[in-house]
Amino acid sequence: MSTLGLYHPGDTVVHRLPAGAKVLALIACIVAITVGVRQPWQLAPAALLVGAAYAVARIPVRAALAQLRPLLWMLLIIGAFQLVFTGWVRAALVCGTLLLSVAAAALLSLTTRVTDMLDAITTAMAPLRRFGVNPDRIALVLAMTIRCIPLMSGIVQRVADARKARGLGFSLRALAVPVVVSTLMTADAMGEALAARGADD
Repeated sequence: MSTLGLYHPGDTVVHRLPAGAKVLALIACIVAITVGVRQPWQLAPAALLVGAAYAVARIPVRAALAQLRPLLWMLLIIGAFQLVFTGWVRAALVCGTLLLSVAAAALLSLTTRVTDMLDAITTAMAPLRRFGVNPDRIALVLAMTIRCIPLMSGIVQRVADARKARGLGFSLRALAVPVVVSTLMTADAMGEALAARGADD
């Protein structure tokens, strides 16, 4: 089972913080890293701060690394592209910023129950009802998005494990086809479940 994006129970200061405060802190953190980091060495103090937050939240190293593992292939592709066209400095900045942003977002999901997060978002968006926005529907979309992250990771892992069990080598096409088919079948099942509960009204 994938641990990506799953809540890690705890009673630390980070866990007890209100969900709304943590969402705002995440936004501030990502903006600060994106705007404030201009040299590769500046990624080090930012990484220490994110690492310290994980330590305070008492997140096991294995659980923390599991949040970043699916990002590695993307970082390799982005890093190679940036290295060829913009140089190593820009490559380090882009990959480092992306890695730290994802790590900060993962800490939010690890220390905050999805229901608490969605309640905070729904409350914050309540004033938009007068403009025809339905906060409950937006919260449902966010919940489905959050749920689909570990779900997609699990599908890819199951397909890869099935190929290994059959003694088959790596093939991008052979991996992509069953993943797409399984994803579409899962999406269809989720759509039917939502429709049965009146979510399509």
